[in-house]
Amino acid sequence: MPVPTGRLAILVAAGSLGQIAVAIVARDLAGVLLIGWLLLLVGFMLEDLASTPNPETVGFRRRLPTVTAIGDTATAVWIITNPLDRPLRLGVSDELSPSLRPVTRRSRLTVPARSTAEVEIPFRPIRRGRFTPSEVVIRAEGRLGLVARQSTREVAGETRVHPRFRSRQEAELRINRARLLHSGVRSTRLRGAGTEFDQLREYTVDDESRRLDWAATARAGRPIVRTFRAERNQTVVNLLDSGRVMAGQVEGVPRLEHAMDAVMTLTAVSTGIGDRCGLVIFDRSVHTVVAASSRRSQLGVVTSAMFEVEPVLVESDYRSAFASTLGRFRRRTMLVIHTDLVDQVVAETLLPALPLVARTHLVVVAASSDPDVVRWSTGEVRDGDEARRRAAAIASLRDRSRAAAQLRSLGATVIDSPAGDLPGRLADAYLQAKVTGRL
Repeated sequence: MPVPTGRLAILVAAGSLGQIAVAIVARDLAGVLLIGWLLLLVGFMLEDLASTPNPETVGFRRRLPTVTAIGDTATAVWIITNPLDRPLRLGVSDELSPSLRPVTRRSRLTVPARSTAEVEIPFRPIRRGRFTPSEVVIRAEGRLGLVARQSTREVAGETRVHPRFRSRQEAELRINRARLLHSGVRSTRLRGAGTEFDQLREYTVDDESRRLDWAATARAGRPIVRTFRAERNQTVVNLLDSGRVMAGQVEGVPRLEHAMDAVMTLTAVSTGIGDRCGLVIFDRSVHTVVAASSRRSQLGVVTSAMFEVEPVLVESDYRSAFASTLGRFRRRTMLVIHTDLVDQVVAETLLPALPLVARTHLVVVAASSDPDVVRWSTGEVRDGDEARRRAAAIASLRDRSRAAAQLRSLGATVIDSPAGDLPGRLADAYLQAKVTGRL
């Protein structure tokens, strides 16, 4: 499809100004000059159009990263091939989603004769999901740059944007601490003994007397103690609630995003020290189940299972989720329920279903508290609006505390923490359960 260019617009504007100037000086010549100018311009346009190549002959490929994460900088690459014996001036416009936050979606370039050029387009996505740009508009200009031919091409592409692993450093720190603990080095944060026998060694002043092995002491003629390490090959299952309560925002993003960060942290820590970790995603039904595994690739598998999950405005069915989990994980397991402590929801749905799993499994309920609500509950009151907001915040915190107390009364461990602290506290609770033998 032929289209005019910016250069043609400039010539038309310049000619119009010239006609105005001529009309002021010599009105009789204005009409003749106008006709002559238009004929000359049309001639140039037709000549330029004849020299304009068909953009369908231009080779185009798009290279996208298979996977990136929210907030990471990635690069889309256009690979453009000129099959002609002369340079080509091209304009390219790509269908990159605004959520990918590309630096630009358009570019102008000149591709030398019989050669290939690459254009890099950095982008930094702000939303999870699968992105499939397909259309590309290519515009090829003629020799004079007055007219261009334009066509729309179907060029399929796909990139997946995964949730951002904000707490990666926290996870690595706890993996290192756990490995030190397994090696017999004491940790100030993770006290306690493991449950799996490791070795016999000579007594030191830091050892507990109850760890003395009297038979080995008698044989060696000096105090000998037994050392233990936390048992491996245990199982952790994250139950990720994607129902209505997870749509509420904390620090500008849905609670579901914070829960995903906690899921990735717990997966990284548990598999990093040899335990198995799995995932169940549910709302009013179970949508995704990731089998528990201790493989190093498990974090990637879990992340891939979550990247397209969005909160659904329905009440979650905990009973169905627990029944499905019990059918797959019969051995004693640490079940981590990622949800929110909404008093009414907890009382009507979670509490009645909790006895299904609390009898045989170690249950942890993890929730992200809102620091704004905490701040409002203790802030100054200067007018009626602030007074009402403070009262609502105090009532909200009271309801969360009541919901947490009800869950604890049925044997669950509850971690209600600010979003930034939740992954670390959850990992600490898991490691503490291991070294104290609860898991």
